[in-house]
Formats: sequence, C-alpha cells, structure tokens
Amino acid sequence: VKDVRAVVERAKDRIKRENKKTVLFIDEIHRFNKAQQDAFLPYVEKGIIVLIGATTENPSFEVIRPLLSRTRVYILYPLLPEHIEILIKRALERDERMKEISPEISDETIKFLAEISGGDARIALDTLEIAAETAGKNGLIDKEIIVNILQRRVPYDKKGEEHYNLISAFIKSVRGSDPDAALYYLARMLEGGEDPMFIARRLVILASEDIGNADPQAIVVAVACKEAVEFVGMPEGFLPLSQATIYLATAPKSNSAYLAYKEAKRAVKEFPDAPVPLHLRNAPTELMEKLGYGKGYRYPHDYKYGVVKQEYLPEELKGRRFYHPKLIGYERKIARYLEWVKKYLNKKGKE
Repeated sequence: VKDVRAVVERAKDRIKRENKKTVLFIDEIHRFNKAQQDAFLPYVEKGIIVLIGATTENPSFEVIRPLLSRTRVYILYPLLPEHIEILIKRALERDERMKEISPEISDETIKFLAEISGGDARIALDTLEIAAETAGKNGLIDKEIIVNILQRRVPYDKKGEEHYNLISAFIKSVRGSDPDAALYYLARMLEGGEDPMFIARRLVILASEDIGNADPQAIVVAVACKEAVEFVGMPEGFLPLSQATIYLATAPKSNSAYLAYKEAKRAVKEFPDAPVPLHLRNAPTELMEKLGYGKGYRYPHDYKYGVVKQEYLPEELKGRRFYHPKLIGYERKIARYLEWVKKYLNKKGKE
C-alpha cells in the first residue's frame, strides 16, 4: 500500500505539472490483497491513474468487485498450435544461438512441440532452447527429447477457475451417465493435485442428489469410497475414487429426493407453525396424556401388512404430496408400493 501511495503521489504531481494521467501497470494483480486493491479505488475514480492489471487468474475471483466494476476486462486466449509453430520456426531462422547450433528438427516434431506447449509461447521457446543445447551442434531434436525436457505437468489451480471448471465437468459427467468423461475429469483433478477428499465428498452429495432411491446402494458406495480414500490416502486413493465414479455414472438417475425436500421446505415456509396432530405427539407426562397427546394413534405393526389409515400431516397440509418417485431403478418398486398402499387403505376405509 505504501508503494502504491508513493506512485499515486507522483501521478498527482504529474497531473498538476503536465496535465497528463499516469498509466500504472500491475502485473499479477491477483497477488494484491483486498486492502492493497482498495487503495487504487479513489485514484481510479478521480482519473489520477489509468490502471492496467494483468492476471492469469479469473478476475471474478481475484479482483475486488468495486475495482472490477470500474474497469474493462479483456481476455487474452492461449495461442493456437499453428501460431506457436510460426514462432518456433522464426526462432530457428532468426535467433543467433539457434543458427549457431543449427539443430535438426522435423516439421512433425515442431508441430508436436507446438501442441504440447498448452498455448504458451514461452514454454515452447524455452523447451526448444534446452532441446537444442541438449542435442548439440547439428544434433537431432525428436519427440523423446521434447517430452523428457518438458516433463509436462497438468495445468491446474486448486483455488482458481480451473478448479471449479473441472469439478463441475466431473459432476455433470457422472450425472449425465458418461463414465468415460467422468474418469477423464477425475484424472485431470487428481494428476493436478486436487484434494481427493474434496472429490469424495462431492460424490457422496451426488449419490443422494442425482441418484437417490433409484439405486439406494449408490450412497453406500459413495460413503465407502470416502472412507477408503481417507484410510489408504494417495496415490492409491485413485482406486476407490475410480470405482465409485464408474458405479455412480452407470447407476439409474433420480433427483426425486432432492425435489421432495425442496417441496417440503416450501411447505414449511407456507406453514411454519402448523400444529402436529395430537395423535402423533409424544406423551411422557400424565398432563400431556390428559391433554390428548398420543390419543388415537394407530401402531402400524398391529395391522395387516403393517399399514393403517391415519393422517400424519398437519391439518393445513392434509393430502399434500412432496415425494414423486421416478419410474426408474428401485424407485419403480417404491412407486408401485406407494400406489398399492393408497389403494389398500382406500379399500379398507370403505369397508
């Protein structure tokens, strides 16, 4: 903040003396904390400085909202492989050191280097330079040298945009019943250093939210996966994660449990204080018994098939349905059972 203020003071002086604004370029602005970014605000608003910030992170996450709202965001996309090919060939033709070493490199290897550089010209040119020095004067640069030098890491930031992009793609692939895509994103995350417990927890949530009672075993598999990952740790933790991912991706899908709770929650907002029917209330004291607590409750196990006609919801919600099972997997059996219970109780009620 002290350095920022010093720059601003010089900018103020420049405006007074020359009537010119100062362009302030901040590289890696995401490294500035909230207080440091706040320090720019009044001077940006007054037009004392023209702020240009560069960042490799998503500014939505790394730049404070007041500052972001007063700026324009320009996205610089990674270079395409064909662009990097041009730069590599230009370096081979024009760079003095490259002309001195004069390495032998095929168009196929140049294309390979361009593709494996991840859109980053610096990576491509640095790799080319090291490869040329390794091969020696008039030496051959092949794919094997490129791979050995580059030792390509998976681009991944556990706190940045890619973290959210990959977990989103992973969950949506499992939800969409595509085990291959799900495994790809799982590997991307694990090879990039993602916390395996974070992935395991998301699988537990997914098992209930997106599969539910279409396959009640899904939550068992997901919880077992979480416990196994916690128990064995990494690197072997990929095994239970892979197994659980495949199981959940290939399980029948239903979000009816999720939707049912949302409906019940909506009902609570409508009737937050609806009284519990007396026959369902607990009666631990004599006074409560005299007040009718628990009176008239029918114990289902005393009746044939373990069901008996009685109202469980408050009077205001009588007849309201929250749970609508999908006709898939085990929920089909649930739907058939609920339909049978309804018909059976209606029939008993008429007798």
